[in-house]
Amino acid sequence: MRAALAAWLVLSLLGGTGAQGMCGDPPAAPSRSIPAPQLSPEERLSPHMPQSLRCDACHAIAFQIEEQLSKAEGKVGKKALKESDYIEVLERSCSQDWESYGVLELDGEKRLSGPGLPSQHPLSVLVSGGPWPGRLSKLCHGYVGEQGEAQIYSAHRRGPAALRQLLCHGDKGPCASQKERPDPRKALQNEL
Repeated sequence: MRAALAAWLVLSLLGGTGAQGMCGDPPAAPSRSIPAPQLSPEERLSPHMPQSLRCDACHAIAFQIEEQLSKAEGKVGKKALKESDYIEVLERSCSQDWESYGVLELDGEKRLSGPGLPSQHPLSVLVSGGPWPGRLSKLCHGYVGEQGEAQIYSAHRRGPAALRQLLCHGDKGPCASQKERPDPRKALQNEL
């Protein structure tokens, strides 16, 4: 009888309501709610990249151009590409789908996020797709048309910093009036 009573007690504790809140249970994780960025009508509907995001967009475009040109040069043994080849690579760079980019809100500021841009806070909602890929493609084609393929390729050959300087930080570049934004993670590390 004692064995049956002990078995019943163990089973009721494991299977019944008495099993909840026992010492071995992991603590309940606090729930967090992270809202999606609130986009203005311009940010939602305009076919153009909003002014506040143009510097980030330029850095994303410079990164993609650099990646595509470096990949093409790797196929020919790191030699300089022929004019027809780099023109084709630049066209392909600007015509890609750009789906890995989107906008998020960090400390009340909207930022573009994706490959080649500073890492953002891990607890944020990224709004991608929609108008962002088309805006990036249009902006990329505009930079290539404005600067010219030969000048862009020449800057690429000098290095990623030279390409970003040409496209983004020159006198008329979208980042010309802005200070370089620090990587949020690095800023936090420096504050510690």
